[in-house]
Amino acid sequence: MSNVDTLVEGLPKLNLNIEPEGIDKFRLYKDLLKEWNEKINITAIKEDSEIDIKHFLDSLTIFRTDIIKDNAKIIDIGTGGGFPGIPIKIKNTSTEVVLLDSLNKRVKFLNEVIKQLNLKNIKAIHGRAEDFGIDKEYREQFDIAVSRAVAPLNILLEYSLPFVKKDGFFISMKGPQIYEEIEEADKALKILGGQVQEKYEVELPFSDITHVLLVIKKIKQTPTKYPRKAGKPKQKPL
Repeated sequence: MSNVDTLVEGLPKLNLNIEPEGIDKFRLYKDLLKEWNEKINITAIKEDSEIDIKHFLDSLTIFRTDIIKDNAKIIDIGTGGGFPGIPIKIKNTSTEVVLLDSLNKRVKFLNEVIKQLNLKNIKAIHGRAEDFGIDKEYREQFDIAVSRAVAPLNILLEYSLPFVKKDGFFISMKGPQIYEEIEEADKALKILGGQVQEKYEVELPFSDITHVLLVIKKIKQTPTKYPRKAGKPKQKPL
C-alpha cells in the first residue's frame, strides 16, 4: 500500500481537515492511479509525494473558496484522472458529482475508482462538453462547474458556463497566467452570462507552485446557441 504522508501533512497548511476514512480513500485512490497508469496514460506524475501535492492537495485547494456547500451539484469538466471531482467528493460526501471526460479509457478508470472507493452520488460520463452542454439533462442543472483542464479561459467558459444554473458558479483552477486570460475572455464572459467574482491565490504546500482559483458567477442564462458544435469553441474562441 502506498502512503499519503505528504497529503496528511499538507492539509493543515491549507486549513483543511479530512476524516481518517477519507484519508484511506485517498490511499486507495493513489494505488489505483499508479496501477492503471501502467496500462493507460492517466498522469505524467508518478511519485507518491508528487501525486499528493500536484493532484490531491491541488484539487483540495478549491475548498479555500467557500463556494462548495453541502449537497451542491457539481460537474468536473475534462476531469482526466478525476481531478478535482473525486477529491471534492471524498472531502464533502454530501455533494453530487458528475465527472466528464472525452476519453473512454479514462472513464473506465474513473468508474473503477468510484466502485473501489465505494463513493455514492457520483458518476463518470464519456463525451464532450459541447455535446452535453446542450443536453437538457445537463444544461443549467449544476450549482457549480469546476475545471482543471488545460485550455484558455475564453474556451473553457464556453465548455463550462452552459452547465451552470443562473446564480451558480464556475471555478477555473489555473496558474498565474490566468490574469492575462481574464482580459482576453471579457467578450466570452459577456456573451455566456458570466462575471468574475473572486480570485484566490493559493500556494501549494511543499512546492514553489502558486495556483489561482478564479470564481465566476453566472449572472444570466447562456444563450441557446452556445456551446457551439464540437471543436468550434477551440477553432474560433469567443
